[in-house]
Amino acid sequence: MAKAYRLMHTIMATGVDDGRIRRNPCRIKGAGQEHSDERPVITVTTLVELLDNVPARYRALLLLATFANLRFGELAALRRDQVDLDQCEVRIVKATAETDGGRLIDDDPKSRASIRAVAFPEDIVPELRDHMERFAAPGPADLVFIGPKGGRLRRSNFRKFWHRARDAVGLPELHFHDLRHTGNTMAAAQGASLRELMERMGHSSTRAALIYLHATRERDKKIAAGMGQLFKDATRTGRAHSVRAAGSADRDITMAAEFRDSDGQR
Repeated sequence: MAKAYRLMHTIMATGVDDGRIRRNPCRIKGAGQEHSDERPVITVTTLVELLDNVPARYRALLLLATFANLRFGELAALRRDQVDLDQCEVRIVKATAETDGGRLIDDDPKSRASIRAVAFPEDIVPELRDHMERFAAPGPADLVFIGPKGGRLRRSNFRKFWHRARDAVGLPELHFHDLRHTGNTMAAAQGASLRELMERMGHSSTRAALIYLHATRERDKKIAAGMGQLFKDATRTGRAHSVRAAGSADRDITMAAEFRDSDGQR
């Protein structure tokens, strides 16, 4: 409906420009905006459960989708020489698209911003190294992810494994792309700036990256808790100082009284 309204608004605007009508009748505020359902963000615990429910050759696929914020097409086109396990970095230069006829095409990513280098946690390196040794194609510039028989990674072939895994963890509506969404949210929660999110995601527009900054709400709570702790510590220190000061004043009064008593005795 929103798309239809935007089309009608454009048609009417053209009519105004051409002098056919005096003003655009499409004036309903917000009618052209689309509001898609919020995609789920899974916990790391759930991710581990998913990893345990996919074949071993697809564990690294899920890890890079989450912790390097990669799209399925970028993973399908990934080559060995684009993964640096020492520097914990993956370079994205191509993406695989599947035509309606089932043909796979490796092409440039959808935007210049999608050509990027993304860091991933050192903690997943052992899993990635194991994958390279056991499941990736052998050549230095060969594909990282292939099927059991050496064929190209396809959504259609992987889908059955994904469906089994998500059903096993009780999330039948979970999409593979939600792993990227989860990774983006995690990055935002770690304090990534808008520009940093855009670079990790491979977006040239701020629109998509802004979606993930809502994750900083949780981080904001932690910041507030930290600020509260500082106040608590300062208050505790202040009270201790006041107690010490009061104690010192009491001692001074006592000493003065004792001095007066002794002076009177003399």
